[in-house]
Amino acid sequence: MSSSHDPRQNHLLAALSAEDYARLLPDLEFTSMPLGLSVYEADVPMDYVYFPTTCMISLLYVMENGDSAEIAVIGNDGLVGVSVFMGGGSMSSRAVVQNGGECYRLKAEILIKEFALGSSLQLLALRFTQALMVQMVQTGACNRHHTVEQQLCRWLLLTLDRLPSNEVTMTQKLIANMLGVHRKGVIEAEDKLQEDGSIRYSGGRITVLDRAKLEKRACECYGVVRKEIDRLLAYELPVLAPV
Repeated sequence: MSSSHDPRQNHLLAALSAEDYARLLPDLEFTSMPLGLSVYEADVPMDYVYFPTTCMISLLYVMENGDSAEIAVIGNDGLVGVSVFMGGGSMSSRAVVQNGGECYRLKAEILIKEFALGSSLQLLALRFTQALMVQMVQTGACNRHHTVEQQLCRWLLLTLDRLPSNEVTMTQKLIANMLGVHRKGVIEAEDKLQEDGSIRYSGGRITVLDRAKLEKRACECYGVVRKEIDRLLAYELPVLAPV
């Protein structure tokens, strides 16, 4: 397997014991994840779990009228498909690729068997699930109590934590859909962040110019989520080498 496409670019897979990783490796399928791809739909049983490496995936709750709001983002910090090993089989949310890139997928039945072994994957997957729950709860509180500007800062920071660069490709309309707010509010928030030199927005691309300023303007929700993720997912990452 080429080192340029290494499953261990995903932090959870990188933290597996050598024995467990070697056992899973033949079943990990490399796949490209284009922007906008539906990874799974609400209430539909999942055939695969996904381990992002360079892509990022949004979990969205969709209302009956079609409105939606993002409840969590997942990147190279973990996996998409916790319902597979939690016993639910499906989720009430849907998962969509927010930033295109690459990932590895694993058949659900293989993950279930591995989970039942009590291997290192079991512990890491449960810790990631707890971190994901923290993110979902904090996102709900943030959407209810904080300004659109603060929500945008939180969203940008969480996104950057899971991407290899300081740029996010996303239109204002899509950001508004993610946050569950009106586009006008997103435009006004972006204008304020541009004025103070935190970001630059052009042609559907946001470039973060000063992360420290962005963190200062964000509410406490980003810090709460980041602290818990760092605590639960303090993986010891090995130096990547060809397999």
